[in-house]
Amino acid sequence: MDNHIYNVNLKWESDRKGLISSPELPTTIEVATPPEFDKGMPNIWSPEHLFTASVLSCFMTTFLAISEYSKLDFISFECSSDGILEKIEGKYLMTKIIVKPILTIADLNKIEKAQRVLELSEKACLISNSIKSEVILKPTINIEN
Repeated sequence: MDNHIYNVNLKWESDRKGLISSPELPTTIEVATPPEFDKGMPNIWSPEHLFTASVLSCFMTTFLAISEYSKLDFISFECSSDGILEKIEGKYLMTKIIVKPILTIADLNKIEKAQRVLELSEKACLISNSIKSEVILKPTINIEN
């Protein structure tokens, strides 16, 4: 695979808030310091939310590719995640990202395959592989006929 470049721009608006955009995308995202920090702002995406969302969205796209390649049929897939921010040796770090997929399949005999595909997806996720935060997978697999 050749190198790819993803262009992102930021323009400060006011206080602790800015607007993220990309010449490659039609939408913008308002971003601000989270309310847990001095002068932080509630109800606006923070860098911490975006960091966690980056791992989660990469996990999903990787899962979709691997499940298609593995011919794993599923009824539904949803996922939540928790980004854990800690202060270590005077620095704030996103130490863990807990990824909690909920996968619903129809075939009881495919539970092990589904588990393997979820685990492979976490290991192959390029964002997870690019960060030093620990990524923890906590899957739930439901059977629905």
